[in-house]
Amino acid sequence: GRDKTARLMKLAGVSGRRRGQTPVTTVSPKTPDHRPDLVRRNFRAQAPGRLWVADITYVRTLSGFAYTAFVVDVYSRKIVGVATRSTMRTDALPMEALKHALTTAGRIHGNQLIHHSDRGSQYVSLKYSTALAESGIR
Repeated sequence: GRDKTARLMKLAGVSGRRRGQTPVTTVSPKTPDHRPDLVRRNFRAQAPGRLWVADITYVRTLSGFAYTAFVVDVYSRKIVGVATRSTMRTDALPMEALKHALTTAGRIHGNQLIHHSDRGSQYVSLKYSTALAESGIR
């Protein structure tokens, strides 16, 4: 098995190829998020501006990792907000994507827009939650 292979490799003076650095991905919040799941896995919207989904992805570059946050309107399937940074800090990445989405979408009508995410630490942070509430987004 693995141990025998490691022992034989050590005796032969060879080593395996080490994998590159793994990127930092969404960190779960220290306290559980008790907000209700308003979508309940039903990712359908009756009109534009009713349901946005948000997520963060990454790509390896020559100088490290680049992180991109997206906000997608479920009805049109269009990206309404996007931001790319070298860090996943809430104020630097998802907040910028949200600001872009709010600028693109224009005015939010009455508490009808639902924002759905994976509930990672950036999305449940006080700063992000406050920005959603101040914009009338559930």
